Amino acid sequence: MPWILFLFLSGHTLASLERSIIICILASLIFGFRELRKGFILHWGTLLFFTSCTITLNLMDVTFVAKNMGIISNGFLASLIWVTIFIGKPFTLQYARADLPKELWDDLRIVRSCRFIATIWALLLTFSTSISCFRALNPTLYPDRIYFDISIGIILGGVIFTSLYKRYKRAGH
Repeated sequence: MPWILFLFLSGHTLASLERSIIICILASLIFGFRELRKGFILHWGTLLFFTSCTITLNLMDVTFVAKNMGIISNGFLASLIWVTIFIGKPFTLQYARADLPKELWDDLRIVRSCRFIATIWALLLTFSTSISCFRALNPTLYPDRIYFDISIGIILGGVIFTSLYKRYKRAGH
């Protein structure tokens, strides 16, 4: 929820970026309180990210962060997901376990499926990071709307993939 809010609220001014960061911290705490208490890596990373942004932007006025927020936010989220995969605790597994009986938590098929879904998300966000880098290197090549639409497309692609893949796996494949 905080990342989606951030995408739509960050805007094109420093004031809107600063405001969106505060809203996203509050959203992280309010909507993710249960997951934070359960130690969900993605939620703790999200809270860390927006807290760091509050310190660097809202308190210290580090304009480098504001100017490169697309790269920083996408890169941070992609890195966080890659870390969960590499430490053997893909973020998707934590969510799956919340909906599964405890005896299925270590089922290899479920663990592999969760790792696969997390890897797809990590790849999508790595691609999104590269698009942000391209935009930073070529700021006038395409209008901002194109990059926003690509970001939305990446997120929708990930959501659609996750939904279809889960349905496919539940059907016994």
